[in-house]
Amino acid sequence: MSDTVKLEDTPKKEERVKKSSSKELSKKEKKEKKEKEKREKEKEKEAKSSKSNSSSTPPPPKTNGQSNGTTSTSSIKLTLGNNEDDAETKVMHWDTSPSALKPSVQRVEAETIAHQTPTNTGPAEPAPSTPIPVIVEPVSEEKEKKPDPPAERSPAMAEKIKIQLKGTEIDQKPTSKSADDKKQASKVGADDKKQASKVGGASTPSSRGSSVLDQLAAMSQTDDKKTLSPSLLRLYIDEMDKDGMVCIRDFLRHLKRTGLQPFRDPRLAKFMDSLSNDPSGVLTIQSEIGCKKFMTVEDFIDATSPVAYILNKALSSNLIIPEFTEFCKEIASIYKKLLPVRGGLNAQYIPQLARVNPDFLGISICTVDGQRFNIGDTDLPFCIQSCSKALNYAINVAELGPNKVHQHLGKEPSGIGFNQIQLDKNGLPHNPMINPGAISCCSVLKNGWSLDDRFDYTIGEYKKMAGNEFVGFSNATFLSEKSCADQNFAIGYFLKEHGVFPPNTNLKQTLDLYFQLCSVEATCESAAVIAATLANGGVCPITQESCVTPDAVRNTLSLMYSCGMYDYSGEWAFEVGLPGKSGVAGSIFIVVPNLMGICVWSPPLDALGNSYRGIEFAKMLCQRFSFHQYDCISGGGGHKIDPRRYQTSETKESQIVNMLFAASASDSVLLQKYLQTGVDFDMPDYDGRTALHLAVCGGNLTVVKFLIDKAKCNVNPLDRWNSTPLDDALKYEQTEVTAYLERKGGVKGEVLILAAAQQY
Repeated sequence: MSDTVKLEDTPKKEERVKKSSSKELSKKEKKEKKEKEKREKEKEKEAKSSKSNSSSTPPPPKTNGQSNGTTSTSSIKLTLGNNEDDAETKVMHWDTSPSALKPSVQRVEAETIAHQTPTNTGPAEPAPSTPIPVIVEPVSEEKEKKPDPPAERSPAMAEKIKIQLKGTEIDQKPTSKSADDKKQASKVGADDKKQASKVGGASTPSSRGSSVLDQLAAMSQTDDKKTLSPSLLRLYIDEMDKDGMVCIRDFLRHLKRTGLQPFRDPRLAKFMDSLSNDPSGVLTIQSEIGCKKFMTVEDFIDATSPVAYILNKALSSNLIIPEFTEFCKEIASIYKKLLPVRGGLNAQYIPQLARVNPDFLGISICTVDGQRFNIGDTDLPFCIQSCSKALNYAINVAELGPNKVHQHLGKEPSGIGFNQIQLDKNGLPHNPMINPGAISCCSVLKNGWSLDDRFDYTIGEYKKMAGNEFVGFSNATFLSEKSCADQNFAIGYFLKEHGVFPPNTNLKQTLDLYFQLCSVEATCESAAVIAATLANGGVCPITQESCVTPDAVRNTLSLMYSCGMYDYSGEWAFEVGLPGKSGVAGSIFIVVPNLMGICVWSPPLDALGNSYRGIEFAKMLCQRFSFHQYDCISGGGGHKIDPRRYQTSETKESQIVNMLFAASASDSVLLQKYLQTGVDFDMPDYDGRTALHLAVCGGNLTVVKFLIDKAKCNVNPLDRWNSTPLDDALKYEQTEVTAYLERKGGVKGEVLILAAAQQY
């Protein structure tokens, strides 16, 4: 019975237990619901408070484990982590150019709230109400996973950043959406537009010059012979001081370094006249003093159009000797070695030549592109003497042809003295480079004309070859030579006896013409142009006038190579390997085919009648340069310099050193050369000092502008001491340079470090 009762009581007991548990559960749910509502209200309150403070407040940083407080950063190194055990120190590397720093520094907010890392668990507390400026990192979907929080800055430090960035190019309007911020942004935008209109607006001359350059670029793509290359023209435009006008001084200085002589080159005469300060154009300028200092881009383009081809070729280093300055240094070193050399005597059988100062020494060079170099006594006149023999032969062959000319003279080396009375196996003078052949050649020259007409014609041809430079006549030498010409008269009668001359030849007039042409005067400079005309196939390099035919030049150079140096001709061909012709006045014409003509003059002669120091010069020349005819053979002349090619002897390190020295010395012409050869102007020295640092210290605003505007240098490079060019400009009180750097986005080094730290 009792058992039955128990069985009946068990379900009731279970029901009572269920009721009691359900009551307890409902109380718990109500309590949790109230707590949830309370938390939601707190969250809403917190959200409203956060929204009213700033729309760009960063989220609290995530932490792992316990935190020892707010994460800190330094200006040079960053210490990242939540405690001392897992902290990590990283060295910063950043791009300091304004364009790279702009996105980072523009995040500087005037009034934003810094969040500290929470130190305990539970609901997040409202952010502090004290506003302090910090740099806010824009968070993308990919960057939300980064564990490192943005660094907190004290109000004093943030205000310092704000003050230092104020007024620079990277100082931007805040991103806040408040009404005050919008007004400030509108004001900043208006100021930017006003400044842009002032510096580079469409109405300024500089922008007009840019539009002209754009048109010029389109024209140059069709015909580079009629327009100057825009990339070259931009090098000489002074954009800041003269509103985009072309600086004539820099242009001429650079042109001279290429080897061209703008004040003497006939090809550039009209162009140079357009640069004259004389409005009438009557006066011909002889130096930069008479030139305009600046020209508008439009006027300069018009002036250069007739000579655009040669200017483009020269300024882009495409002349026959691209590194002409370096080549001239080598020639100058040879000249210095020759100065103390003594040997030989002046020609004694002609009194006028015997009285010339034996210490005279001059070397002149003219390339087939008209590049010129002169050193020593190059402007003193001297008689060309036997050098005229090669010219007379070339004139005859060009007019009559080689077959007719060689009916009266041969082509073989003689092996005897230049004034010996002897004929070859055919009963003719051996060649036109010795006295018998030269007298016979004069008998052919305009035979049948009067003596005066024959002389005028021949000296006119000389002047054409010399580019209308100095060619004169020494009557004293003519009379002196004629008075002691018994040997030459004997040669003349001997040739007449053997029927060498053309029919009806007047011997006296023929000998007079021979003496007159030997007494023609030239200078080293004009003689070098004559030699260059032969090197250029008979076309004068500075006038582009055809003087003799290419066939005549070929025959002349062949005989100069084998017979031009009297009894030294064989050894000359072996040692020097170039066509040459010497004269007893001490001159030697040297021809490097398709490259240049050279004249060296030194009166003392050796035992064979050639200039003593002239021979030494030719040997040194071909020992240093690959000018010998057979240096082109594979493996030959490997140790020699070929000036027709760019030299690679300047290492990268030496380029940097030379470029930095040029910036320090304000050598804008040398800097332009390095710019065209592709040198990196941001290359620093061992202290991190760049060309811009050095130019700023020197205070040369022109060089600073060139480095920034033309070479596109970084405006804010940091050196070893974390100084930028602007720091140097302020340190040395370079007011104009400071203002220019600030306009170009220059900032102090400490500002870059702070900004880069926040960017990192």
